[in-house]
Amino acid sequence: MERRYYTFRQYLAGRFGGSVWKIPVHAGFTCPNRDGAIGSGGCIYCNNTAFFYDAHLDPVPIARQIRETRDRLIEKRGARRFLVYFQPYTNTYAPLDTLQSCYDQATAFPDVVGLVVGTRPDCVNEEILALLDSYADTRDVWIEYGLQSIHEKTLALINRGHGFGDFQHALEMTGRYRLHVCVHIILGLPGESRADMMRTLRAVSRMNIQSVKFHPLQILEGTELARMHRRFTVPTFSLDDYVELVCDAIEMMPQKMIIQRLVAESRPELVIAPAWRVKKPVILDKIDRTLERRDTYQGIHYTPE
Repeated sequence: MERRYYTFRQYLAGRFGGSVWKIPVHAGFTCPNRDGAIGSGGCIYCNNTAFFYDAHLDPVPIARQIRETRDRLIEKRGARRFLVYFQPYTNTYAPLDTLQSCYDQATAFPDVVGLVVGTRPDCVNEEILALLDSYADTRDVWIEYGLQSIHEKTLALINRGHGFGDFQHALEMTGRYRLHVCVHIILGLPGESRADMMRTLRAVSRMNIQSVKFHPLQILEGTELARMHRRFTVPTFSLDDYVELVCDAIEMMPQKMIIQRLVAESRPELVIAPAWRVKKPVILDKIDRTLERRDTYQGIHYTPE
């Protein structure tokens, strides 16, 4: 079924002429919001083991992680091309030679057609961006910035440890290099009204970026947000309300912007709320059906200024 929004799968098929499989790796990095550089508690919603089970363990060598997943995908799926995704924590938060060693291990595989590096906007500089750019001669290089919200009060409440200005500076620097940018946004953050969320969405739609990931707020075990939720209920979306809002978001994004994610995937046993208990394909189907019912599509309400 052809979707009414521009998916990452569509982009990859057009770019590389077929399917591309993502290999997530854990490089053993931490985060300045955890190690005391700017904070020690991390973001109030963050539990990396919810989406990367081994994030709490010392990682095995990167090349081994890639080889094992790659070989399994080749055997079971007939995979031929791969993206290596440096996923848990902050994957530019290390000395430059350490970063280069990690990225070199990923690009040593000839069928790895791209790198994806998840990080924070306050953890890049010109040297790091130039290093990432050096791999763009032969591969797609993506940098994923966790923004979550444009609102300073929200960023302070969720303990991000940076402001919107830091993100804007990082984005301006990144625009000087051959890097593709994906921005993460969480919908339903504590204290935000629908109008607040719409302002964030409108701002993102006008940014010089190539892709976006939307996530509904999840309250996960082992987080400060879970402790807050036990003291007083933190509101989360019903499934129907989230579907309606994310369809609004799709309608606001320009047609050329790749929408990489619409729902969060976390280990069910760690999710306190929302209690949807439905699989991702069911949610995506509800989104498709809502766009069809509205007779709308990505970009129908996009305004450049």
